[in-house]
Amino acid sequence: MSVPSTGEERRAELAANLAQVRARIAAATAAAGRPEGDVDLVVVTKFFPASDVRLLAGLGVTDVGENRHQEAEAKAAESRDLALRWHYIGGLQSNKAAAVAAYADVVESVDRPKLVGALDRGAAGRSVDVLLQVSLDPPGRDGRAGADPAELPVLAAAVGDAEHLNLRGLMAVAPLGEDPAAAFDRLARIWHDFLVDHPEATVLSAGMSGDLEQAIAAGATHVRVGSAVLGSRRTLK
Repeated sequence: MSVPSTGEERRAELAANLAQVRARIAAATAAAGRPEGDVDLVVVTKFFPASDVRLLAGLGVTDVGENRHQEAEAKAAESRDLALRWHYIGGLQSNKAAAVAAYADVVESVDRPKLVGALDRGAAGRSVDVLLQVSLDPPGRDGRAGADPAELPVLAAAVGDAEHLNLRGLMAVAPLGEDPAAAFDRLARIWHDFLVDHPEATVLSAGMSGDLEQAIAAGATHVRVGSAVLGSRRTLK
């Protein structure tokens, strides 16, 4: 069955999916002994049209995430009348960083110092929140994304020196093939150590559709959910 993209049928589908995800977040938050509302939802709209973003905003979504610059830039422009915070969560090339900083409110994938200067230039005239992406993969794994935990102090110092960037916390993705609970427990220890020197870094972005409960149990403040809200991925026409 094809996924409707507009109209009341699509709105009803998104509303039902959102209710289920919000219930999962609430249950996981309570199970972790954390206060109600302690975890924020970022809905990842990759491969879905701006019409879905508009419907989500009408359903109370305030934070949306994208991980491809061209798609993100176009949707942000089309949705500029909405009260949304745009999160850039994908791998970022340094030659696109300045352009991303022109529309993103939060960049969650800063994993090397080279990105910081470009983001700062692109953010001129506005303020951009930054999360440092830390790798939970073992060293040497192909396609490994994120900085080594040992590299975080250098990255944090670079962001601290930037005029238009605000260090807000850490982001990570659980490695494929590993128990996400164990990976997020490692992340929690890294974050707690990081907070000693950077008490302002109170955001921990971790957990997606399949592992948000484990992320919340480990202390995640933000979860990034796509398919559980929007359905199966499809390519934009």
